[in-house]
Amino acid sequence: MTYAYGRVLRACGGVLACGLILTACSGAGDDGGKSGASTSPGSSGTSTAQPTSAAPTPTPTGLAFTPDPKRAPKNAADAKKLALAIVAGPESWGPDYVKRTPYLSGDSYWPVLDTGCTWEAGTRPATVLHNVTAYSEIPAAAGKGLLQVSATVTVHRTETDADWEMAQTLEEVLRCPSQQLRDGERITGLMSLGSPFGVGGNFTAADSLREAGTYVNDAVKGEQTYSWYQSRVGQITVAVVVKGAPGHIGKDLDRAQVQALVAMVGRAEDALEVQS
Repeated sequence: MTYAYGRVLRACGGVLACGLILTACSGAGDDGGKSGASTSPGSSGTSTAQPTSAAPTPTPTGLAFTPDPKRAPKNAADAKKLALAIVAGPESWGPDYVKRTPYLSGDSYWPVLDTGCTWEAGTRPATVLHNVTAYSEIPAAAGKGLLQVSATVTVHRTETDADWEMAQTLEEVLRCPSQQLRDGERITGLMSLGSPFGVGGNFTAADSLREAGTYVNDAVKGEQTYSWYQSRVGQITVAVVVKGAPGHIGKDLDRAQVQALVAMVGRAEDALEVQS
């Protein structure tokens, strides 16, 4: 499925507002500004044509998404089918990404941040119909380290339940700016920013948030970037995570993360919205 270019541009606006690199959001057809110049045969190469400016993209005044209650999943089986249709696999991240092993989390998997700021397996709350995480990677090669990314879809029973998850995610960073992922892996210096629709460049989802910090893996020399994006569409939340690796360029990781997030937001909207 091809997603609207305008949707990607609006998502990139949110990336810029969160302090990331603008070039990560460069769209197809961007030739560095050369298309506005022309050179006549026999001229010295000086352009006499006046550059043209593209019409500004209108700022959305409301979310272009109306959920249809009849299309909302009513049970765990429906929610699982929907989550698997939405979650971003390697094809959503880019051509160099492949599935990790294992690729999908188990049906009962639910991570919990304990009082000691360590992530551990927990029990899925009754407010969640289904949750799935898909793991992708770029294998280590040509002097670059193993790059690991993941995408998560959580189908809640209600929009209110999904809102609570968004709020809890923000609270976790305030409570634990340093977190232990597993033995030998941790993230530090975490900061978070929440942006409801129309705030901070968010024009693609009812609510969005971003976490950023430093990723440390004892098996890898040096520190890397850590980035988490999460958006809410109706009763569904979608999230994408990047744990940086040596040799990988930040703007390429930003672009891949935005692509995966936008793909999932689009699929969630298509699955839940009123059909014309």
